[in-house]
Amino acid sequence: MFRTLLRSLPALATVLLAFQAHAANDTFKVSTLTFARPAAWEWVPTQSSMRQAQLKVPNPSGEAGEIVFFHFGPGGAGGTAANIERWFRQFEGGRAASKGRTEETNVSNTKVTYVHAEGTYLSGMPGGPQTPKPGFAMLAAIVEDPAGHVFVRFTGPKAVVEKATEDFKGMITGFKR
Repeated sequence: MFRTLLRSLPALATVLLAFQAHAANDTFKVSTLTFARPAAWEWVPTQSSMRQAQLKVPNPSGEAGEIVFFHFGPGGAGGTAANIERWFRQFEGGRAASKGRTEETNVSNTKVTYVHAEGTYLSGMPGGPQTPKPGFAMLAAIVEDPAGHVFVRFTGPKAVVEKATEDFKGMITGFKR
């Protein structure tokens, strides 16, 4: 029996290492904060050096939702107010046309501002060519960290964003230092 156990140890070790690697991929660090990825969401390779992490919210009936984490260091990216306005301008007609609103909360003595918008999203880099995407929504968050704010933008078809709102907010408020 002891020999059988010894022979099965390498296989058991392989399984444990695979499980450990998978568990490690469920959390990720942006600046000084560690976030936990909801299980149904998928990793996407970051598309630029500005993006610290990128996730996809699957949508079996169409286009997936996209979540992008940004961090630019202390004072980078213009702060909370500038980013809120920049995000609203990514919708045709800005804040008013997109029913844009903000909501503030405090998590572990850290201010978190949520930004909500919906309508025709202008996908693409600011100042570059943009693709209008009607029926889209955005739920974004700004986590005000002394090491530099963490900016998180979730865009996608309105139904996808609405369905994943609870998971998104749980991911944001569940951060660890």
